[in-house]
Amino acid sequence: MTHIAIVYHSGYGHTAKQAEAVARGAASVPGATAQLVKAEDAEAHWGDLQKADAIVFGAPTYMGGVSAPFKAFMDASSKSWFTQDWKDKIAAGFTNSASQSGDKLSTLLQLAVFAAQHGMIWVGLGVLPGNNSSKGSVEDVNRLGSFLGAMAQSNADQGPEFGPPQADLKTAELLGERVAKTAIRWRG
Repeated sequence: MTHIAIVYHSGYGHTAKQAEAVARGAASVPGATAQLVKAEDAEAHWGDLQKADAIVFGAPTYMGGVSAPFKAFMDASSKSWFTQDWKDKIAAGFTNSASQSGDKLSTLLQLAVFAAQHGMIWVGLGVLPGNNSSKGSVEDVNRLGSFLGAMAQSNADQGPEFGPPQADLKTAELLGERVAKTAIRWRG
């Protein structure tokens, strides 16, 4: 089995819903399994991450970058960096913020650089943007038009039971599916 780990932090539950969608997408691929790992619990899962074929990173975008708990996970990974435990693993990323843009691209770039520092192989979303024409809709997958990873938007005044919207969760599922298929091909 090809093992996909999804390491994430979620401040209010919205990014957790996105992480669950990534895991659903990955697990939907025959021959793949998915494991959710909260960034704040990563200390207990370093072995799982070392054994994973792919690691998908997810964090909310706070102030133009990853949340502090996710950054703490990144910093704690320096031992894995030193021993190159994650070299040549597949990597991808996702993020959520309250604003339509919210500088989410900055967070995805931060995650991609982090993966590159570990010698990982980055996989983008691979889905054309939706909602960018007169025939588009906010119900389209990739409605926020990202290429580097999955983006989601959740209203700041509503809990995770109201967001991210279904289109963004479907986009996250597609990312998980693509990562799993890529990891299976890479392993082969």
